[in-house]
Amino acid sequence: MDKKSDPWYVHAALYFVIAILTIVLIKVAIIDPRDYVEAEKYYKSESRLRMENIKEAEIFWQRKYGNYTDNLDSIINFVKYDPYVDSITSTFDSLIMKIPNPFHTLHSGEFTPDSLKLSPKSYSKYILQIDTAVVVDTVVNRRGKITRIDTTITLGSRYYLEDPDGYGTIGSLDNDALKNTASWE
Repeated sequence: MDKKSDPWYVHAALYFVIAILTIVLIKVAIIDPRDYVEAEKYYKSESRLRMENIKEAEIFWQRKYGNYTDNLDSIINFVKYDPYVDSITSTFDSLIMKIPNPFHTLHSGEFTPDSLKLSPKSYSKYILQIDTAVVVDTVVNRRGKITRIDTTITLGSRYYLEDPDGYGTIGSLDNDALKNTASWE
């Protein structure tokens, strides 16, 4: 019985293939998921900071105009150019001994009003809606005849902001108690 062994280079090639497959497995199973988790964590925190800044801009808009808006471009121009926002963000507060800027600094750098428009992950617009309330009032005279019907339409007493990537919401169109409340709080 003559036993013939494989040549040494066949074993070397097999060990080389096993080493390459081990490296690929480590990269796919350990390194890539860690990068994915870190990227998701960044997108989530960055998007929530931008949503908080939109909430602060909506609060300023409501203080000045008496209602909320559903137009992100109007909010951006309001934050950029309106003297009301500039006076609030640049006035020195002697109690806390600094300028009380309500806008949060982003992870990607300084706050800029243009960052309010798009989410950092998908570069989609944030979903911003306002409520519309229609109140119909019927005025009846003493004889029971309808004299007039008054209709009052109220726009923007509540707002709802949603991240297009699913990282949270702020506000509610149905409930005043959730007016400026974030879903992650």
